[in-house]
Amino acid sequence: MKVFSGTANLPLANAICDYIGIKLGKCSIRPFPDGETFVKIEENVRGEDVFIVQPTSPPTNHHLMELFIMMDALRRSSAARITAVMPFYGYARQDRKDQPRVPITAKLVANLIVAAGANRLLTMDLHAQQIQGFFDIPVDHLYAAPVMYDYLQKKKLTDLVVVSPDVGGLKMAYAYSQTLEGGLAIIAKRRKSASEVESMAIIGEVRGKNVLLVDDLTETAGTLTKGAELLKKKGAKRIVACVSHAILNDTGIERLRKSVIDELITTDTVLRPAIRGVKITTLSGAGLLGEAIKRIHNNSSVTSLFESKGGRTS
Repeated sequence: MKVFSGTANLPLANAICDYIGIKLGKCSIRPFPDGETFVKIEENVRGEDVFIVQPTSPPTNHHLMELFIMMDALRRSSAARITAVMPFYGYARQDRKDQPRVPITAKLVANLIVAAGANRLLTMDLHAQQIQGFFDIPVDHLYAAPVMYDYLQKKKLTDLVVVSPDVGGLKMAYAYSQTLEGGLAIIAKRRKSASEVESMAIIGEVRGKNVLLVDDLTETAGTLTKGAELLKKKGAKRIVACVSHAILNDTGIERLRKSVIDELITTDTVLRPAIRGVKITTLSGAGLLGEAIKRIHNNSSVTSLFESKGGRTS
């Protein structure tokens, strides 16, 4: 088995290798003056079971292209099996044709990953679980929830209500509420644009409660901050947000600085510079991903990694 990494998240790839107990594979990745990417695998991979760690964090298109080129290089070097390890799967929000003359880009990306040479995909917290069906290769879909649970249980939050910021996240919120033995509520929202959200109403009781706001990803933080504002108006005490992938652009960072969210808990699926003025707790998913890689290599079950208290975590 060999693990390689693109440039999207080298620290995570190194942490995964530390967990497995192997060294990160050697490869050269450098740009040509015109922006093209050159890749060279610097060690023998003939007959090897190869894993490439490459989330599609910004710049998304660059990191995707890097992944395709690495897979092509490995395929042409006679690797026995290539698994694309994408802790964050970009373009997942474009998973349906909800207006005329638009693409289903999540499916296009799935086709390109397979065409480039992937025999298997390992990912975490897809924006929409049905994206697994876009692939004709095996997909192992992990959840960050077990990592979050360990941290949240240590915090011992009393009078807890888990809140979903929209209808799509209700299943995830329900799983958190069951494990943490808290209540459940949902925010009915209306989206103005890709970066603006207008929160409408809360279904459930949050007055005098500690609130855990859960979502799979945040970029502009519009959903989270508007939701937290509404929860505070309805009498919520402490508000903690729990997000698997915090991509966070400048708009999102500024909104979080001004928001009533007391703490944002996330994972290291995407590489992010240190952010001042926002209490962000970053938990590592390296152990979870590393264990999944070991089990895939040994052809053993991955199921237990996304089960908690006898039930699915999402």
